[in-house]
Amino acid sequence: IHGVLLIKPKIFGDARGYFVETWQEERYREAGIAFSFVQDNHSHSAAGIVRGLHFQRDFPQGKLVSVSKGRVFDVAVDIRKDSPTFGSWFGAELTAENQHQLWVPPGLAHGFCVLEEANFHYKCTEYYHPEDEGCIRWDDAFLKIAWPLEQPTLSAKDAAAPGFYEALGMEAV
Repeated sequence: IHGVLLIKPKIFGDARGYFVETWQEERYREAGIAFSFVQDNHSHSAAGIVRGLHFQRDFPQGKLVSVSKGRVFDVAVDIRKDSPTFGSWFGAELTAENQHQLWVPPGLAHGFCVLEEANFHYKCTEYYHPEDEGCIRWDDAFLKIAWPLEQPTLSAKDAAAPGFYEALGMEAV
């Protein structure tokens, strides 16, 4: 998907623990993330949870996401109607061990599946506007996301989410 980046920072570790640089403006700009961040978020989730697929309609957020505890399967879905990869998804496992980060550019929907109890971090390019949030059903038949869970625990909002085309106000093709 155009603009999505899987970042694998260098981990410096020994018997005492490890150090990893999670943001360095010049290096990330060179990789293609030329955005300012205005909000950082941290969520904690039990195993077996799916959160998403969420997006902002008029105030799209770019998100640099990572995990500091546990393991998640993170997903970005291209909902940019003029994009050649519209309707495509990308997924990656983010763990405390691998320290990978996923850059989800503005204009994409985002969600994750918690495989092991996790602390999840987001650096966002836009403030969260609750009235602007959209949600796509996690198991939408059109998207065919290969989630590693069959029966996840969902919030009421996520369980009631519409399908891909309905969430975007479009007719299915």
